Amino acid sequence: MRKALAITHVAFEGLGSLAPELTRFGFAIETIDACTAELRAIDPLAPDLVVALGGPIGVYERDAYPFLDAEIDLIRARLAARRPTLGLCLGAQLMAAALGSRVYPGAHGKRIGWAPIEAGGDLDRCPWFARLFAPGLNVLHWHGDTFDMPEQALHLAATRAYPSQAFAIGAHALALQFHIEATALDLERWYVGHACELAYAGLDIRRLREEGRNFAPALETASKPIWQNWLSQAIGAWNVALTESGEELKRS
Repeated sequence: MRKALAITHVAFEGLGSLAPELTRFGFAIETIDACTAELRAIDPLAPDLVVALGGPIGVYERDAYPFLDAEIDLIRARLAARRPTLGLCLGAQLMAAALGSRVYPGAHGKRIGWAPIEAGGDLDRCPWFARLFAPGLNVLHWHGDTFDMPEQALHLAATRAYPSQAFAIGAHALALQFHIEATALDLERWYVGHACELAYAGLDIRRLREEGRNFAPALETASKPIWQNWLSQAIGAWNVALTESGEELKRS
């Protein structure tokens, strides 16, 4: 059975709508807490898939949160080996850092709430991603940091305030600054876990809950084929790489 390693940073931000698709694709899911796990003891190439999830800290806060260095090293090793890797929000920022890009506080403040995204310049090279740009579809934004687009990345999505919203590297790596995994039920945990952040930002949780109930079901429907297409291509690309490396070993 394939193994998917989910790396969490706060317990209430989980795999959401991605979890059933991983099960459907034959993955056994192991979840670890980045804050307390011995990340350097993990073989970065052992899992068939690594998913780095969201969290409220910044990639640049490594002095305060030293585990970030080990997590970036783990992600960097996977990306160098072209192993399937997915990053969501903080996870996407960690992937950008692992690829040598700058991650920093955004100049336009926090973005928390539901809004559409715009197509990135390379969307035509990943047509399976286009479902997220359907008229009337909103995704969940919950970030204050941003990053420079990695040089080798395909730019898939943007917003006017923060152009770096999603990128892909080949068939094996996908990074999303926004959330398509969150469901309306999952978000009830977020409203509690992020209560201080929401209060400081002056946001009405009742309004966020109403928007979540209105927009999350359509996003869950749209995200399902996104997960399926990306998992299919990432697994397929890795299977081809394994076959080719096996052939090379036979020849040597």
